Amino acid sequence: MENAVNTIPAPGKELPACPVETTLMLIGDKWTVLILRDLLTGTKRFGELKKSLGGISQKVLTAQLRAMETNGLLERAVYPEVPPRVEYTLTELGESLKPILDSMKSWGEEYKLKKF
Repeated sequence: MENAVNTIPAPGKELPACPVETTLMLIGDKWTVLILRDLLTGTKRFGELKKSLGGISQKVLTAQLRAMETNGLLERAVYPEVPPRVEYTLTELGESLKPILDSMKSWGEEYKLKKF
């Protein structure tokens, strides 16, 4: 579902007992993983992310970025310029997901070789 946004539980609520479920709660949707992929190469502006992601709407991208910021995966920097400039950078927590995305990339490459 395109409008689904993953966020950690509110303060006072418990995380799932299963660590895999906790990870999926944070990065278990298509857009979050692709945003992480793009930001692993460095800081990006909103327009750069939207262009790179192709089929994502502005509304959904905004919601995803806000959720990722709330979850501590990225930082948002707003510069007082005209027009306003907003940049997104992974936090240390966001960067720590790199091995997971690297494994997904390797698996996908192997799968493509076997299937096509």
